[in-house]
Amino acid sequence: MGESVDRTLLLKVPKNNSTQLQAHEDDGWKKDKRVWILSGSLLLGSSVFVNVLLILIVILGTHYYQKKNMKRISQQQTYMSAMGQSPRPFTYKELESATNEFRDEVGRGGSGVVYKGYIHQHEQETMCIAVKKMDTQVLSDPDKEFTTEVQTIGQTFHRNLVRLLGFYNEGPHRLLVFEFMNNGSLNSWLLNGTTKPSWNQRFQVALGIARGLLYLHEECSTQIIHCDMKPQNILLDDYLTPKISDFGLAKLLKTDQTRTNTGIRGTKGYVAPEWFKNAGITSKVDVYSFGVILLEIVCCRRNVDQDIEDEEQVVLAYWVNDCYREGRLGLVLPTWDEEAARDMRRIERFVKVALWCIQEEPSLRPTMLKVTQMLDGAVDIPIPPDPSSYISSIQ
Repeated sequence: MGESVDRTLLLKVPKNNSTQLQAHEDDGWKKDKRVWILSGSLLLGSSVFVNVLLILIVILGTHYYQKKNMKRISQQQTYMSAMGQSPRPFTYKELESATNEFRDEVGRGGSGVVYKGYIHQHEQETMCIAVKKMDTQVLSDPDKEFTTEVQTIGQTFHRNLVRLLGFYNEGPHRLLVFEFMNNGSLNSWLLNGTTKPSWNQRFQVALGIARGLLYLHEECSTQIIHCDMKPQNILLDDYLTPKISDFGLAKLLKTDQTRTNTGIRGTKGYVAPEWFKNAGITSKVDVYSFGVILLEIVCCRRNVDQDIEDEEQVVLAYWVNDCYREGRLGLVLPTWDEEAARDMRRIERFVKVALWCIQEEPSLRPTMLKVTQMLDGAVDIPIPPDPSSYISSIQ
């Protein structure tokens, strides 16, 4: 009983148990690997797509900018090549500095505001300029009006037309730089109430305007119809030389073209009757406007003045016509103008020319060549018919 007994426990372990466990581990690792590979591929693919997209955006953006820049340069070259005086393109910063941040306003019209400024020409020399800032919000087609004004002035050179010095046309801004006219507009000179322009000064101004229009109509390589002749668009320099300005509404006719069709343009009181009839427009619309301006120059008053108590005198053309036919032309002159009163022969001649210019039928109106000849006294002037249509153009 005291003998010790050795006992051994034998366990039978399946042979393939460890290999199955290893296989499960391998399968899990392979599955994870496939997930990682798939995830990596997706991320890499997304990254490549984003990079390609960014590259395309950069390329397209660069191309668009270059194309836009080339178009701007091409426009500037077109403007400059059209102008014999080679006006230069300004930067916005230059014009902002020249006008003291556009603070000195000297004029305002339907197409924009005009500011006074100074630019340096040489070492210590400065030049006074007028910067017209076009109102792109008001204009129906600011680019077209800007281009028209630049190209129209660009192909003209005459002492009675305003001279363009330069321009700026980037982004929303359209700026034109002109020589500054110290005596302002004809409108302010005639009607400011503080000055009394002499008759000699007035008839010289009238002759200058007529010669400027003659140049536009008959002496340019391309006939130009201004379409907005009025005292506000006629400027006076230091010597009271009139300069026709504001060509934003002008029409350029081809060599073999004498009329054009367009919508109503111009300013109330100076617009020819044919504008309202959808008829073809010719240079005679400017002749009509000149006739109205000529009466204002002779009489030193507005073409329509509602403040006048005598109803017969409210519309200047009617009153002057009545006085002319009744032999009372002296009544239309300013009471202080003794110089004009002593020159009634010329007064009558100018009045007759004006009455011919404002005839309702365009064919009855003289050309500007004929107008200048009549004003100079080179040809006889027949008695003009009544300008019966004038009232229709001011209503």
